[in-house]
Amino acid sequence: MAELYIRVAEDENEEPMEIPSEDDGTVLLSTVAAQFPGACGLRYRSPASQCMRGVRLVEGVLHAPESDWGNLVYVVNYPKVGVILPDNKRKMDEMDAASAVKIKRGIQKTSDLIVLGLPWKTSEQDLKDYFSTFGEVIMVQIKRDVKTGNSKGFGFVRFTEYETQSKVISQRHMIDGRWCDCKLPNSKVGPDEPQRCRKIFVGRCTEDMTTDELRQFFMQYGEVTDVFIPKPFRAFAFVTFADDQVAQALCGEDLIIKGVSVHISNAEPKHNNRTLDMAGPGFHQIPERSQF
Repeated sequence: MAELYIRVAEDENEEPMEIPSEDDGTVLLSTVAAQFPGACGLRYRSPASQCMRGVRLVEGVLHAPESDWGNLVYVVNYPKVGVILPDNKRKMDEMDAASAVKIKRGIQKTSDLIVLGLPWKTSEQDLKDYFSTFGEVIMVQIKRDVKTGNSKGFGFVRFTEYETQSKVISQRHMIDGRWCDCKLPNSKVGPDEPQRCRKIFVGRCTEDMTTDELRQFFMQYGEVTDVFIPKPFRAFAFVTFADDQVAQALCGEDLIIKGVSVHISNAEPKHNNRTLDMAGPGFHQIPERSQF
């Protein structure tokens, strides 16, 4: 009899791993936990209702829904802080601190980090060699122009250990002679608002700043497609990037341009009636502009 495998992943959007089943078609929780330490069960999205459903667990044995695992991807369940674990009837807050930290670390996952301000000459191997000095790297990518193949000035890196990720985020990085920032990308807004994703509001601008100077400054983070300074001068500007992830990663930052601290925030669509605050953080309305 051929061995049956089921597809298991930590998240619905991640690449699944195949886990072997037993001869009777069941799957041992210990088999899942061997690949996903700390796992306490499985769930899946029902094709009929599109709701998440739990897999039946009886005495450490997982039973296939409707007697057939099918071709679904099963997502790992982990114990939540404060719940009573099956093999330990004490609550989490009654455990000693060391055990609690160990469990929490066991379920913390690393994320893709965006690396801003990369020199155009930096390659994937250069990026991997640099970040490998902090810990094991499982992915590096430099975003490139589809037509020319040239770097867009930013990329992504992912580490195996969560502690390594935290250390990398906490500091700036000198890569190929240029200071770079590494951070978690901000969440994107809905797909129906792509322009909002790529455009940033630059507050606290001074009147001597020109569009060319702003373009040159922000090009260190990624390809800039447009710079707009309202006339008459209103102490702010808008910068649009080719890639929304660069724009979102810069939001909330205070940057120094020509010796002046400017604040970067989201540019809000003009149909929203929120009051414009030119000097501070937050969302800002986009003024009328015939070129849009």
